[in-house]
Amino acid sequence: MLWIWIIGMQWVSFTETIWLDETTAVVIAALSITAIIEALIPATFVLRMLLQVALIAFSVHRILDAHGLPVPTDMVRGLLSDEASYLLPYLWFALAAWAIVLLIVRLSDSRRKILMIIAINVISFTILDSFTHLELWDETAWIAAAGMGWLVTSHFNKFRARFPQGWRHLSKSPFKIIANILVIFSLIILAGVNMPYVQPTLTDPYTAWRELSGSPLSGTSTTGTGSLLEVPTESTSGYGREDNNLGAGFNFDYSPVMTVSSDERSYWRGEVRTQYSGTGWADGGGRRGGSDVRLNDDLQGDLSTTVSTKSVQQTITMLSDDVYPVLFGAYAVSRIDSMDADVDPDLLRWVPEGSELHMRSQQRYPKSYTVTSEIPVIPVEELSKRTYEELYSGSVDDAYLQIPRNFPDRVELLAEEVTAAGQTPYEKVVLLQDYLQSNYTYTNSPDLSRKQSPDFVEGFLFEIREGYCDYFSTSMVMMARSLDIPARWVKGYAPGSVSIQEFMPMDGMVSMDPGMYTVTNADAHSWVEVYFGEYGWIPIEATPGFSMPILTSMEESEPVISEELLEEEEALEESAPAAAPEQASSGLMKWIVMIAAAIIALWGAYILWRMKLDLRFAGARLKAGKPLTPADKVIAETERWLRFVHRRGLVRESHETLRESIMRWADTYPTLRTELHPLLRKFESARYSPAQVQEDEWRAVQEQADLLKKSMKKVKLI
Repeated sequence: MLWIWIIGMQWVSFTETIWLDETTAVVIAALSITAIIEALIPATFVLRMLLQVALIAFSVHRILDAHGLPVPTDMVRGLLSDEASYLLPYLWFALAAWAIVLLIVRLSDSRRKILMIIAINVISFTILDSFTHLELWDETAWIAAAGMGWLVTSHFNKFRARFPQGWRHLSKSPFKIIANILVIFSLIILAGVNMPYVQPTLTDPYTAWRELSGSPLSGTSTTGTGSLLEVPTESTSGYGREDNNLGAGFNFDYSPVMTVSSDERSYWRGEVRTQYSGTGWADGGGRRGGSDVRLNDDLQGDLSTTVSTKSVQQTITMLSDDVYPVLFGAYAVSRIDSMDADVDPDLLRWVPEGSELHMRSQQRYPKSYTVTSEIPVIPVEELSKRTYEELYSGSVDDAYLQIPRNFPDRVELLAEEVTAAGQTPYEKVVLLQDYLQSNYTYTNSPDLSRKQSPDFVEGFLFEIREGYCDYFSTSMVMMARSLDIPARWVKGYAPGSVSIQEFMPMDGMVSMDPGMYTVTNADAHSWVEVYFGEYGWIPIEATPGFSMPILTSMEESEPVISEELLEEEEALEESAPAAAPEQASSGLMKWIVMIAAAIIALWGAYILWRMKLDLRFAGARLKAGKPLTPADKVIAETERWLRFVHRRGLVRESHETLRESIMRWADTYPTLRTELHPLLRKFESARYSPAQVQEDEWRAVQEQADLLKKSMKKVKLI
């Protein structure tokens, strides 16, 4: 049941961004209740079903009540009242999960059926991973692991039923069974994570179909409605959903997306990506987590608490019917002030690791909303003097330093060469920025025929040498990471254009109203954010022709935050990590790989220990060129203890036989006579006697040699 529960939880993980929190909670409860009762309650099938249904109904009532939904106080009587309408939709979800689990339990009575169930789940997730914007690698891996565990337990259950006597004998050594299972699983895990990257010989059907139909593979150069199963059909600019296969050319689309009313020009930030795949950016997982958010809640993100900020309010009015996965705003959004009344605020999720506002609905999107952002004021002069040790003395999330195993070495060498003159991380980042903007050309239709490398960054830097924002921003992130500078990829919109009336009002008076920016699909953009320790995330523009609007402060500028508040924030910062983890699953995978490696190391040590006798005589066997007889082993042990006594000062002369040497040593050191004479007899018997030497004779030589070594410690040799 554990394995079925794990597989079911992967489907819950997939639907987490689609379902409401209450729905997810009741389905998890239904899966857990069903699995526990099926595994632990030894009752008839009918009794177990009745108990499961009763507990599931009770859990649905309690969960909805905890979420503040209007549910009947008396659950039994309430099912007949009007309030039951709030319970029934959730109850159907829970009962559907319960029925599916029971169906799988009944079907999985043979190895062939178990393999079929695992295959159906794996194939389903691979299809969803390919044809949606979701990254489901972790879920697929968990299903494969659960499938292996399921097959193992099924095998042992059948073995116990068919051979009860053999099972009783086998169960007396549980450690051997567990150890063998762990070793096999560890070998599979280590082999999987260390497989070399190989470019496919044949194009997969999905990519071939997309190329044949003329549809783009690039994520940031397509437009669409943003639905879960959307497949864009126009190669035009716009906010992309698929970032894992970047690089195709596009045409500019100047259709309006939104207007932004703000008194500060800024980049309108959407989503963050952290995991570089070699062809683009895999979804970093932030969209899969997060917490509920309400209007006017204070949103705690990853903005540094030590830099001063400027509070800026923005009102965004959408000009199209497109649906987006996020709300846009300047970094870092700190509050949602208002939103369309016809859009439920419960659909919002706040992801603090990237300061992102996600929409759980794929059908509804607010036509207008207002957010407040705390825009950091960057002390450039101070930051440029801080060394690597000063900036990164605390912990930094490995997700922001992630580099694929097959990442090209010449990209790292180029980054080191370009930044050789930089003394601090900030100076190195500026050198990277200048290099990219000065040596590469901006174009929306790069010549992909020049590309030879399978890696997106390497192909741009050394072969294509032209491209648009995705090329420049991705290259800068990976070059910074190769220098151990934490960085991440961000996508959203450039500021847009300002109406001419704002510059030349009709009445000739200077307008004091906030700026009104019109943003089009042609303004879709990607850029870089670099982490500078206590200064937090600083946006960097790597694309030529674009200007990053940032707020800076001079050294002598007055502090904006009071001393008392600074002290409190410093105390909070000391207790908090330098950068919040964004990918819990990647951290778990590292631990799994480390544990697997430790198991393999212990297994290897055990094998060596078991082979210690063979290894002891390996040299002698190689020298003899044949398997050793008991007499050969006695002679080999004699040679071993002779080397020991020689190192301790008992030197055997070249003209002496072993008997002559031992007699001389015994006369010089009488206390060693009782150990030396038995060793001499064993050697002469093995070397010269026609009698058969017993198998355990060499062990007696080994034991006698150990006694000799102990006696020699008590003797002062001349």
